[in-house]
Amino acid sequence: MRLEKKATVVSTSTAALLVIIKMTVGIFSGSIAVMASAIDSFLDLIISLFNYFALNSAEKDPDDKFHFGRGKIEPMAAVMEGIVISFSAFFILFQALSKFIDHEPMSGVNESIIVMVVSFVITAFLVIFLNNVAKKTGNMVIKADALHYKTDLLSNGAILFALGVIAYTGEYLIDPILGILIGLYMIYSSVPIIKEGVLMLLDAALTQEQMQDIVNILESEKAIVAFHDLRTRESGSHIFISFHAVFNISISLYDAHAISDKVEAKLRALFEDKKVHILIHMDPYDDSEINEVEDLY
Repeated sequence: MRLEKKATVVSTSTAALLVIIKMTVGIFSGSIAVMASAIDSFLDLIISLFNYFALNSAEKDPDDKFHFGRGKIEPMAAVMEGIVISFSAFFILFQALSKFIDHEPMSGVNESIIVMVVSFVITAFLVIFLNNVAKKTGNMVIKADALHYKTDLLSNGAILFALGVIAYTGEYLIDPILGILIGLYMIYSSVPIIKEGVLMLLDAALTQEQMQDIVNILESEKAIVAFHDLRTRESGSHIFISFHAVFNISISLYDAHAISDKVEAKLRALFEDKKVHILIHMDPYDDSEINEVEDLY
């Protein structure tokens, strides 16, 4: 089992445990903040299950129907995760505003504090684990999951602090106020997840830094006289690179092919944790102007 899939199994199991704990205490205490956290954990459970099946499908080999594989399932999963986070945030905002207007008191503050301490510790270990997996694999789904649980960790810490203040002061309005702040923060944190996923679905090019690294490799190869039509895109754990490499007209096809293989190896080394697909069109002369004219028609 791939490390990414193992990570989704761990996050799914953790989310299930947190849902049971938080929902039980949230119902009995009537705390909007704890219930908000319970709902968020329930959505985490659904998302983690979806992420597992998404990663399972994304790693399937290309076939007659999907010639380039199913890598775009990963950014689709990330976009869906961001949307779900946003909807849950709006629900939390609605509940918090209702309680703020109605001035509903809460009970079971001490029990709520205990469950949030347990939740904070469990979530902290999960965030550390997911961050390590994300750094090793560079997988977008795991990055989104790690970011999501990181927001959970922050909200759990905020809830724990607020419950302590409530226990000390008896001011219950802190609970819905905190629920509003958590909802707003969840919306804020979901934006970059959705944005990154949408850009990948639209075949956005690699970052400027990554593009420059590719250019540096091509310019360092003396046998390549020039290059043009450099195009890149990322699809989940797959990276696609294509370009035209201009060689001296006197070079043999064998030598040009050997040099291209060497360049491909260097390019793949830039993205060790990704599956890199490289297409090099070997030109005996610079036909960039001709290609530009053809692209107009």
